[in-house]
Amino acid sequence: MSAVSIQQMADRVAGLLEIRLRVRGKGLKDKLRRARMLPRPVRKAATALAEAAEQAENPRLMMQLDLEKVAADYDLCLKHLNGIGAKDRRIGMVLDFGARLALIVLVVGGLLLAVLYWRGFI
Repeated sequence: MSAVSIQQMADRVAGLLEIRLRVRGKGLKDKLRRARMLPRPVRKAATALAEAAEQAENPRLMMQLDLEKVAADYDLCLKHLNGIGAKDRRIGMVLDFGARLALIVLVVGGLLLAVLYWRGFI
């Protein structure tokens, strides 16, 4: 496995993050910072893949890479990201919107109660 193929793996995962989860950014590391909805094992594997892509740019550091682990991390990321369909994305967006709306209602309701108490109505 060469440095180019490791970089291609990182680019493929970054592309899938943009297509499947609509996460924007430059490179895999930047997209991982914005992709909060990834499960912990997938996030860890993608982070390791991004670090391996950076190490692969230096020939001496390339020799220290565990290529089997890089391939396993890539496979894990692909398996998860290819399994996400349009239906899953829509459900995630609806749940995310609902959670944000509930938080806003909770905060506004708390503020309203605080103002009513402060004014002496309660």
